[in-house]
Amino acid sequence: MFEPLEVKALSGYRIWIRYADGEEGEVDLSHLAGKGVFELWEDEQKWKNVRIAEDGAIRWSEEVELCPDATYLKLTGKSPEGAFPKLKSTARA
Repeated sequence: MFEPLEVKALSGYRIWIRYADGEEGEVDLSHLAGKGVFELWEDEQKWKNVRIAEDGAIRWSEEVELCPDATYLKLTGKSPEGAFPKLKSTARA
């Protein structure tokens, strides 16, 4: 698992995040905004309430959180196989 150390809410449903391995940058989450549980983000104060939970999740509330590994993949552009060397693809050509 990739360990997030710091997160900040930015405008336009973007977050800035820094991971323990030194990777850091902005992640655009606008594709999620307003959908299902992510309607919570429409309240600017709740959007700004992002934090790193004890389990490493990127959390806004008990109902709204993101997986730190999925967010890492989005930030870095790496594939799951590239980020997790022991992971083997079962897809066949």
